[in-house]
Formats: sequence, C-alpha cells, structure tokens
Amino acid sequence: MSGYDTLLNDETGKLLVYRNWCPDTQWWLQTLVDGLDWRQSRVRVFGREHPIPRLEAWFGAAGVRYRYSGQTLEAKGWPAVVKPLVDAVCEQAGEPFNAVLANWYRTGDDKMGWHADNEPELGDNPVVASLSLGARRDFRLRRNEDRQQTITVALGEGDLLIMGGPLQHHWQHSVPKRAKAEDRINLTFRTIRQEPVGAQAPARPTR
Repeated sequence: MSGYDTLLNDETGKLLVYRNWCPDTQWWLQTLVDGLDWRQSRVRVFGREHPIPRLEAWFGAAGVRYRYSGQTLEAKGWPAVVKPLVDAVCEQAGEPFNAVLANWYRTGDDKMGWHADNEPELGDNPVVASLSLGARRDFRLRRNEDRQQTITVALGEGDLLIMGGPLQHHWQHSVPKRAKAEDRINLTFRTIRQEPVGAQAPARPTR
C-alpha cells in the first residue's frame, strides 16, 4: 500500500487519496462484473422515467436497509468474495462501513451527475470511501458556495479516495463522460444508520 495525498483539509471537509492502494485490480474488476447483481435503475425527472447512465449493485451487512425512490433494499450479508476487500477498506478508513454501492461505468458515455452523499441515514458528517477499479476517470468536485471553485482528481487502478468531515455539506461531486474510456467499477463504502422501515424515505437525487 502506498501513502496518501491530502487534497483538501479545511473547514469545508477532508479529502484523501491513496494511490495504487488495491493490488490485483483486473482480477477484482472481472470478479465483480461476474459476481454482483447488476441493475440499471430508473429515475423520474419532470414526470418522466429515465434509465441512469451506468449499472448499479448494492450489498452490505445482513439486515442493513437502504431506502430510495419508494424502494426498501435489505442486504442479505456480504458476498464472500468481497468480504476481505471490505475489511481492508474499513481498516484503512477507520470506519465500520456496513454497505457498499457499486457503480459500473461500462464505457466513457456512462457517468454520474452532480450530487452529495447527504442522505439522512448517513449521519451529519459521513465518512465515505471510494475504490476505483479499471479505467482511469476524473472525479470532480465543486464548492456549493462558489461553483467556480473546483477540484479534479484522476482516479485510476486501485486508487482509494476517502471523504470526511463536513465535505458533503459544502461540496458536490460527479464523474463526467470521458471519450473512449473502458470498463471501470467504483465501490463506494458507507455507514448507514438504521431507522424503522416505516420512516419516510428521502428523495433520490438525479445522478
């Protein structure tokens, strides 16, 4: 494992990146492509449904629930093949993550729109870890108070990005299109606080 670079550490949040953190990235990429239950979710925009421009898979510790767009997903437990990777990321980040959202960017046309990881069940100042496998893609941030203030991080094979502090209150992030990019899988690790199933679900941002 390599050391880390501090990209942001001030009153607006903390952003670290560990370069080449994960070995055997091509093996992990193919294992996740073959082994996860990938789906193309749909979002409603101005009254019309649209497929999101990527595939998703969600998994986590048994019993952890994640609610969005009128759905309640309940994890059945960690897939055995990824549990060592989950444990390693938890140790590196110092956070007991209990859920992972995987995004599969199949080509450079797949993308993620501007958003913040600010769902109520993540807590006030969540720690979110993001592991990149496959093709290099830009991870962009823009400041809420001044959208001309931006940070662009090129994330490649095995890079581990960690966001913390009040970053989700002050910054949004995205993964824009990239010409001729090949497969990339991004694993985002979260700690979801559990609430009663009947609690009102937050609206899902358009991404």
